[in-house]
Amino acid sequence: MRHTLVSRRDFLLASGGAACSLLILPRSAASTLANSRLRVGVVGVGGQGRANLNGVSGEEVVALCDVDRNTLEGAAQAFKGATLYRDYREMIATESLDAVVVSTPDHVHGPAGAFALRRGLHLYCEKPLAHSVYECRTMARVAASKNLATQMGTQIHAGDNYRRVVELIRGGAIGRVTEAHVWCGKSWADGRFAEPKEAPAHLDWNLWLGPRPQRPYCDGLHPGNWRRFWEFGTGTLGDMACHYMDLVFWALDLRHPLRVEAAGPAVHEVGTPDSLTVRWDFPQPDGKGVLPVWWYDGSKRPEALKNLRRSDGSALQWGDGQLFIGDKGMLISDYGGHMLLPESDFTDYQRPAQTIPGSIGHHAEWIRACKEGTPTTCNFEYSGALAEAVLLGNVAFRTGKALEWDGAQARVKNAPEAQEWIVPEFRAGFEV
Repeated sequence: MRHTLVSRRDFLLASGGAACSLLILPRSAASTLANSRLRVGVVGVGGQGRANLNGVSGEEVVALCDVDRNTLEGAAQAFKGATLYRDYREMIATESLDAVVVSTPDHVHGPAGAFALRRGLHLYCEKPLAHSVYECRTMARVAASKNLATQMGTQIHAGDNYRRVVELIRGGAIGRVTEAHVWCGKSWADGRFAEPKEAPAHLDWNLWLGPRPQRPYCDGLHPGNWRRFWEFGTGTLGDMACHYMDLVFWALDLRHPLRVEAAGPAVHEVGTPDSLTVRWDFPQPDGKGVLPVWWYDGSKRPEALKNLRRSDGSALQWGDGQLFIGDKGMLISDYGGHMLLPESDFTDYQRPAQTIPGSIGHHAEWIRACKEGTPTTCNFEYSGALAEAVLLGNVAFRTGKALEWDGAQARVKNAPEAQEWIVPEFRAGFEV
């Protein structure tokens, strides 16, 4: 079957008023039989989108959408039967879909994701879940109201190592956790707009901007480097904390922080910082007191790392990761391993029984949920709260204030100027 690239003009001419009615007709979340293949549309097929396409390749991928024609046509080589689109709104309104995968730049996650959810489509969305707290909260609310299967793309959540750490922390291996530290050496920094120029013919610049105000095209944004710009990305914190903070959220059953503060270089109105330190104060899981959680990126590291030693007295060498400090010991971890410290205190330690079953795979888990109604482990109720907390770190940095957060009402209690980043404005046609 040959590909058809549907233009916005052709879509409007061919569909007329029917398109408008399609936009408001929701699908039933139970419309797909467990033994059938999902009809999936994928929005954003470059970068991480390629990995997500592979994750759903066993289903019926009926539509691909990307604002970059070169990227779109490249991905289409593996999905010969898929119809090609540049505008996610046209794809979702035109196709008879069961589910959508969103792998766009951060600023389009919310508009595309909410558009799909409101039409009753199951949704897999890359991390961070959205570009703002409002978008995260809205997507979680709509998904819950329609009983849809959702999953945020924190693929490491499916690994065995995170499961074993959660069991250790919840099993009391290091006692009551009094603080946690998370760090990552990546640095998405110093985004600056280059001189305006004409957009390349293969890129629909208007659709790439999506919900953001019109501005001239310039080099240095597409593909990839948009993460360095507040307007489109969320910096290193937004890119990586949803992976590394996930373990702390999961093990300690965290949700909404009480207070958030951040420190870094001078705030720039355009570009994200080269390093950032964030502190969240969460309620302790037992409701007694406050649990501080720290994040460090770029060149920053927790002071506590400097004093960690192996059993032979040598300094512990560790890359990016997490450090849980409890009243009976410590646990250090990363994506693939973990260690209880001091080692000499845990020589005869009997690990708890494995109570968290292994994952069938992050995408497979979501696909099964779409078909059978089974739970997902990074559904938007959980991952939305994680993403909200992460994004609040950026808001605290940009306001320069320690934010007092009302999680139930999704508002900052002591800094009204933060509201523009909590609930941003959206360009007409791309609202959330």
